[in-house]
Amino acid sequence: MNARAAPPHLQPPVQPNLQPRVLPASPLAFLWHYVCARPWHFTGLFLLIVGAASCAVAVQYGMKLLVDAMAAGARLWAQVWFPLALFLGLIVVENVLWRLGGWLGCRTVVASCVDIRVDLFRHLTGHPMRYFNQHFAGALANRISALGGAAGAIYGGLAWKILPPVVDFLGAVLVLLTVDWRMALALIGFVLLVAALITAFGVRGRTRHQRFAEQSARVGGEIVDAVSNVWTIKAFSARERESQRLSREIAREAQAQRSSWMYLEKARVLHDICLTLMAGGMLVWAIHLWLEGNVSAGDVVLVSALTFRILHGSRDLALALVDSTQQIGAIADTLAIINQPHALDDPQAPLQLAEGRIDIERIHFAYPERDALFADFSLQIPAGQRVGIVGASGSGKSTLISLLQRLDDVQAGSIRIDGQDIRSVSQDSLREKIAVVPQETALFNRSILENIRYGRPEASDEEVYRAARQAFCDAFIRELPEGYQTLVGERGVMLSGGQRQRLGIARAFLKDAPILILDEATSALDTQAEAEIQAALAQLVQGRTVLAVAHRLSTLGGFERIVVLQDGVLVEDGPPQQLLRGDGVFSRLWRLQTDAATPPASAG
Repeated sequence: MNARAAPPHLQPPVQPNLQPRVLPASPLAFLWHYVCARPWHFTGLFLLIVGAASCAVAVQYGMKLLVDAMAAGARLWAQVWFPLALFLGLIVVENVLWRLGGWLGCRTVVASCVDIRVDLFRHLTGHPMRYFNQHFAGALANRISALGGAAGAIYGGLAWKILPPVVDFLGAVLVLLTVDWRMALALIGFVLLVAALITAFGVRGRTRHQRFAEQSARVGGEIVDAVSNVWTIKAFSARERESQRLSREIAREAQAQRSSWMYLEKARVLHDICLTLMAGGMLVWAIHLWLEGNVSAGDVVLVSALTFRILHGSRDLALALVDSTQQIGAIADTLAIINQPHALDDPQAPLQLAEGRIDIERIHFAYPERDALFADFSLQIPAGQRVGIVGASGSGKSTLISLLQRLDDVQAGSIRIDGQDIRSVSQDSLREKIAVVPQETALFNRSILENIRYGRPEASDEEVYRAARQAFCDAFIRELPEGYQTLVGERGVMLSGGQRQRLGIARAFLKDAPILILDEATSALDTQAEAEIQAALAQLVQGRTVLAVAHRLSTLGGFERIVVLQDGVLVEDGPPQQLLRGDGVFSRLWRLQTDAATPPASAG
């Protein structure tokens, strides 16, 4: 006989098979990641912008040649036609390159922003449920949209506000070398000094921009939270109260925005002072050289044109750099919230489900900053068994169901399905084998057909109709004006609670998974509807491993086994009839519900 394996609680814990982070953590690395995703597009855009900006500098040199030709003593057409043709030709080429750059930039930047938002959403949905309990849903959605907009602003600013002035500067240096090398050297020194001052100023203000982005996301979350709970606001006459609360949050956002905005204005003032001094100095210098006969009139025009072009271009550059600093601060704030490493690892190996046996072996679980809910808890469920889970609120029923779906991880012990630790298989493959009918069915603001098909996206229309008939919701669906194409509204508000619950049951029928979880699946139904659904569920549970959480104990009468939880401890376990004959928790709960359902005798 083979040696028996060590008990699970003595075995070494399963080593997480951590996958590499798909998204870089720092803002610049994050942006570069999407540049590398489309190297040819961004390279082409870079070359077009550089070519257009180079032509713009060459146009100034063409003007210098034209002025020098016109300033010559003899006024002959032969002396001016070549400078004129060069001047006009460069203008045409410049405009063509700008328009091509705009066309390619539109396709490239928009596509990259689409990728960014999709990737962020994919990463966001990989976080465990407790992550979403700690953050506003509206704030998370706003952050993804805002980050896409910020990335687009940075890519666009780089292409049309940062790169062209840089090319202008380099081109001006080359052209000024033909006039006076000292001018070129002075231009280099002055621009580097201004760039260093503006950059340092911008870095110092980054925290202000991050605070503004953080508060803006919070305000968005508060608005979504209030709108989502508008019924509660009306029911408690809290419109004015909520308006005042929102006003305080918006006031904090406004203060953060003013701080960020005024810092930008200070940077602009600093830039304007520096560039005015530079432009004036270069122009006076050029005129002085002309008076001494060292440069031509065309050279003065060239210096003047380049100086003012750099003046205006550098203003765009400075504003773009400061704006980019603000946008990078917003990106950093969003990445710090959304782009956190996933708390649950997700291995690639799929779950190989043969029978559906569930073994919960000496698990330990505690929510953060709370006492342990489960300590050394074990439960074995053979394949195909129907198990009812009973207990008071807070006894651990919902947590146990959550752990089985691996919406969170146990801190010790293991949960195995057909001998496979659920931490060693991919989360999607695990949940594909489990159908869940929750207490409150959440629906998307899509058609009824799409909502039912969510259980199995590849299902045909006829399979959806069959599932609806099995869940006794086909009749009411066909009575709706649009039938199966009826939009259900946000979270299904256009339907009653019972109708939403039936659609959730139809999803489970359609998914046809070997493991079925019923979490108060009939709680929102009236007595007649509950009887119909119970008949349907009696068919659905056949041949499956079933775990049913129920407060209404009568719904568990046909189950082979009942487990009773109390403060995370398994206090009773056995067939319902056996437990009823005793004097335990299940028997007392049954009597309480039976007595409550019995109408009092009328007074004679």
